[in-house]
Amino acid sequence: MLEAPDRPHHLRHMLVADTIRRKLTERFAPARLEIEDESHHHAGHEGARPGGETHFAVTIVSTAFIGQGRVARQRLVYQTLAEELATRVHALSLTTLAPDEDER
Repeated sequence: MLEAPDRPHHLRHMLVADTIRRKLTERFAPARLEIEDESHHHAGHEGARPGGETHFAVTIVSTAFIGQGRVARQRLVYQTLAEELATRVHALSLTTLAPDEDER
């Protein structure tokens, strides 16, 4: 899903986070998924765009991560979001947990 220039700004702004949520939900069926747009903390920095949605913090809890180390879990997420990371997302901070590790 690409940003449509004819859409109102507030709808274009939601597209990246919505795409991240959809892709991670489809791939991992998470028990918990939190996506925070942290772009406002990076305004004026490299990779930041005026509309935001360039820097995200994601917490995902999934059975897909059972028995896998931190790096393997993160690689799975990066593979899932490869298109977004190559085009629209400048930075992605990940917390990847198996259900028994989730202390909420």
